[in-house]
Amino acid sequence: DPGSVLDDISLQSDNEDTPFSTRFLANRQARLRRWVQVQMDQMYSQRYEVNRNLLPRGPSYLHHVLAVLKTNRPDHFREALRVTPTTFDAILAKISNDDVFTNSSNNAQMPLDEQLAIALYRFGHDGNAASLQAVANWAGVGKGTVVLVTQRVMTAVLRPSFMAEAVRFPTPEEKEQAKQWVEDHSCRAWRGGWCMVDGTLVPLAEKPTWFGESYFDRKCRYSLNVQVVSLPNLRIIDFSYGHVGSTHDSTAWEDTRLAQEHEEVLDDGEWVWADSAYPINTWIVAPYKK
Repeated sequence: DPGSVLDDISLQSDNEDTPFSTRFLANRQARLRRWVQVQMDQMYSQRYEVNRNLLPRGPSYLHHVLAVLKTNRPDHFREALRVTPTTFDAILAKISNDDVFTNSSNNAQMPLDEQLAIALYRFGHDGNAASLQAVANWAGVGKGTVVLVTQRVMTAVLRPSFMAEAVRFPTPEEKEQAKQWVEDHSCRAWRGGWCMVDGTLVPLAEKPTWFGESYFDRKCRYSLNVQVVSLPNLRIIDFSYGHVGSTHDSTAWEDTRLAQEHEEVLDDGEWVWADSAYPINTWIVAPYKK
């Protein structure tokens, strides 16, 4: 084996009894072998050495949704992307200047509205309809592109500045409107309960590798527990996330800003509506427990 011979020579190169010419040749050959190995590794990391099994792509339905349904059939647009055209344009405007959608490459990114549409379509479906191949077929792109644009959109949406602007507590005028709605639909004595909280379980596609049992919820699924605080008009004003599915609502609720800062957020005589899973307090009204 030539490689083993070179190794033997290299091991002998430090021996003072080895002639200088032999040591020089061994070192030179060792460096050459390392250089060739590096070049081969780089080549294999950037090139396909076997024929690719290409998958012919059909026509994209994505462009029809953005070019036709958005204007002519907003109900079908919402069915596909789970948001109205107005909401879609609002999200698009908010994330359009995010750095994640710019690069220094000679190849420009695909249009931002297409990236957002692919991500929303993926978020709005589950099961087989949300698989990479199904989303790729719908959009007329590769599976790698689906993953990439989803990561970009989530990077922009999860910016602290975006969340702080999108989710906020109501202004005094908005709070009064919520109180008036409660009074109109119940009685004046209940107008102090202008917001409500509840938990929702977000199912996961499969059992997580690390501490998977803790994600198992009461509905026999692996999920995450997300707490949502909203107004009567369904506008979200606070939330918490990151808890596993087995976490009780009363525990996950403690990580919301409203629970931690209720003395500053709620005035005297105001409270939060909740179900029986939450603790009863002067500022939390829940049904009587059995």
